[in-house]
Amino acid sequence: MAGGDETRSKAKVKPVETSPTVPPAKDGTVDGNLHQLEAQHGILGIVLLLFCGTVSSYLCTYLPDALTVADLASHPTAFIAERAWDNLQVLNDFGPKPTGSRANELDAAGFLRREIEKVKATKHAAQRVVTEHQIVSGAYPIAFMGNPLTSVYRNAQNIVVKLAGSDDGGHALMLNCHYDTVASSPGASDDGGSCVVMLEILRVLSRAAERTKHSIVFLFNGAEETPLQAAHGFVSQHRWAAEVRAFLNLESAGSGGKEQLFQSGPQHPWLVAAYGRAVRHPAAQTASEEIFQSGLIPSDTDFRIFRDFGHVPGMDFAHTINGYRYHTRYDNIDYLTLPVLQRTGDNILALTREMANSEELARVGVDPTLAQGYSVYFDFLGFFFFHYSAATGRALNLAVAILSLIVPFLELRSSAKRVGERSIVREALVGLLGTGCGTVGSLGAVLLIANRLDATGRAMSWFSTPYLILGLYGCPVLLVHCFSHRLCNHLLEVKKTPLNLTQTIRSRLIGVNLFWALLIVALTLTNIRSAYIFTVILLFSLLSTILTSVLGYQRKTLRWLAVHLAFQVLAMLWATQFYHLLLKLFVPITGRMGAGTNPDYLIGVLVACVGILCTSYLFPLVGLLRQASELTARLIVFALIAFLLACCTQVGFPYRDESNGDPSVQRHYVTHTLQVARDGAGNVIEKSGFLLREMDRNALRVIRGVAKPDEVTPMRQMDTCRTMLFCGVPFYSIWHQIRFNNYWLDGPPPALEQATLPTFELARVSQLTSTSRQYTFSIGLRHQTSVQSALIIAPKAGVRLIKWSLMATVPDMVEFNGQRAHFVLITYGLANQPDWEVTFDFGYDLGNVQEADNLFDVNWINTYWEYTDHHTEQFDKLIEKFPEWAHVIPSVAVVNMTSY
Repeated sequence: MAGGDETRSKAKVKPVETSPTVPPAKDGTVDGNLHQLEAQHGILGIVLLLFCGTVSSYLCTYLPDALTVADLASHPTAFIAERAWDNLQVLNDFGPKPTGSRANELDAAGFLRREIEKVKATKHAAQRVVTEHQIVSGAYPIAFMGNPLTSVYRNAQNIVVKLAGSDDGGHALMLNCHYDTVASSPGASDDGGSCVVMLEILRVLSRAAERTKHSIVFLFNGAEETPLQAAHGFVSQHRWAAEVRAFLNLESAGSGGKEQLFQSGPQHPWLVAAYGRAVRHPAAQTASEEIFQSGLIPSDTDFRIFRDFGHVPGMDFAHTINGYRYHTRYDNIDYLTLPVLQRTGDNILALTREMANSEELARVGVDPTLAQGYSVYFDFLGFFFFHYSAATGRALNLAVAILSLIVPFLELRSSAKRVGERSIVREALVGLLGTGCGTVGSLGAVLLIANRLDATGRAMSWFSTPYLILGLYGCPVLLVHCFSHRLCNHLLEVKKTPLNLTQTIRSRLIGVNLFWALLIVALTLTNIRSAYIFTVILLFSLLSTILTSVLGYQRKTLRWLAVHLAFQVLAMLWATQFYHLLLKLFVPITGRMGAGTNPDYLIGVLVACVGILCTSYLFPLVGLLRQASELTARLIVFALIAFLLACCTQVGFPYRDESNGDPSVQRHYVTHTLQVARDGAGNVIEKSGFLLREMDRNALRVIRGVAKPDEVTPMRQMDTCRTMLFCGVPFYSIWHQIRFNNYWLDGPPPALEQATLPTFELARVSQLTSTSRQYTFSIGLRHQTSVQSALIIAPKAGVRLIKWSLMATVPDMVEFNGQRAHFVLITYGLANQPDWEVTFDFGYDLGNVQEADNLFDVNWINTYWEYTDHHTEQFDKLIEKFPEWAHVIPSVAVVNMTSY
């Protein structure tokens, strides 16, 4: 220990023998030799941390009570969750609503249009409500995970409502939701809940006696999951799109909780300022924005379309709690609550009123100063909301970093009578070393634990029981930090020092300040706005030092410790807030991130990072404990219990069915596939079977169990990888086929209604020049069914696609299985529309291509969703073999490869 000596002056003083503990003086001061507390105080520190974590967890999920129709008399202008809930029940009962399905194109769209007509019939006489039903076709280039594709949509639907403003001068705020869902999911949260919130906001505003200053456009789009297509149809082709100056996009990546503001702008800091003025229950973090835009989260929203193609600023909101249910059969109304709708409705209604009456909305596009600069914004446990410019944030970060070093040094230097300057600096460096080594060591420890759990087949043991994370990773992180500080104290302890133990510990806390200051400066200089997270932690330490100095507690150890811990309670509430936000977001995501990376690495690193955030100012206090071994022993026991639960009991099984009321399922995509290849001689080769996707780290074991007694073949080892373009895989989304592992199981061919298949027929070939040729194809769909088509066009050697009629540009090719090709995704909304012709112009080198040669290969792929009435008996039996805790998304696909 670095204590035990009395405070020394520069004059030589004869050492005095003292007992290990000295009672405090009557004035409350504590002699320098009272350097140790009882061991149980260390346990109390852990209890304090758990208490703060419990409080922040409660506040992160707290929701207000919902209003009912009975409250209308006392709240005539308020959002009424019960009315929105009634609408949601109808949308939920339609079941899954993928684009193209009758449930989406006819049932859901028809219901929304009828509800909007009711709104028009009950509006206030002062209001003007205009509706339009947009049926739109188009195409645009986009890239996901760095892979380019061409997104084509045919007859997608948008239901658009305009609530005219009093100053209807072509300036409008837009609210957007999507009523389509993925296959096999009713989409109560994603995104039916958002649509009924918008309906209720429209009702409330339309019944007001006064119009808002600016118009409000409500966009209910019917093709977002396809992905993001109907939003493009609106911003690129609807006449009201030119009036939109800002937007609010309502989304969901979970099933309940608070709607988080996780994207804003880009730039346009006035948006965040409006949010701060209007929203009663804030939930917003700049860190969420930077995490989402980093690509760590495998999702996207219409925000991207409005930003990139509409060039409109806006704000993106999403529910993220219970992401286990996202895109599964459990995203239904049974797992949603009225308070979720109430909180979302309260906030979005208030924000809509604020923005629709703001002066800034009319100046967007005219006043360039509005678009300048980024914002730093965050809430503190939902009680307080802070926002300021990124430039101000940089100044605050640097100021706090500098003051956190200067102020405690000067204050401690004064209390040490200027005799211990070098000792203060030395002990500060010891504190820095202990904190740095603890951080590096804890990262190494969690990575090692993650590796060993994965190697023993226990990956994701915490998936359904997140509390295990505290024992599996949290306790080892705390142990490593504890050992790090004790080791640095043991190796670098100085027996003769002018500092008593309390001053030594406070000097080491300056080292912790230095650790955070260095990190803050590095992040600030690289323009990472999320540095505010660490600035707040450092600010609490700085305020603690200032208050200690003001109250004169420098020489009163117990009082100083009380002030220090009081501010650390605030710091732990702040830090544990991020623990819950990150873990509640990323734990469910590990169930859909594929098997290529061990998800325990991600969770372990998150815990290690939040662990140092929570406890960096606690572990230097270990030096005050009489016996730190009791603390470490209990942490070891907690960790061992967690390991036993994870590895030896059912608690560590990752998945749960709905029997406990809180399902957390394993996801499986299974596609019954027919592959048809036609060679240049007209020969037809057919192969059929089932394609199974590995969605998480444990999926392969389940896939192999379901396939028994047969064996599954890894996708890139399929026979068709040598004979067909892109292995003959039924591509419908680049990221699922390229990023994830897929497995093939031979089987009989699927049952297909040939009359419902979209057609792709060669109409004519025209020789444009001696080195270019045009191919014209006819594409058509005559039945209302949920089917997506994909074109994979691979020019042969010496040939290139130089032009097509899909759009003005031809995007780059995507690579798969060593082959390069253009990828086109085609989504159909309303059917029974005339066939459409598409032309492809190819240029080629006469030295490599002869006049009669084929210029390119094409895979024409059609994937059916919600096709259960046509599943074969073998397909149904295969699906039934999956366990109850699995969520299976079945589809049927046919792949036709032809050379032209």
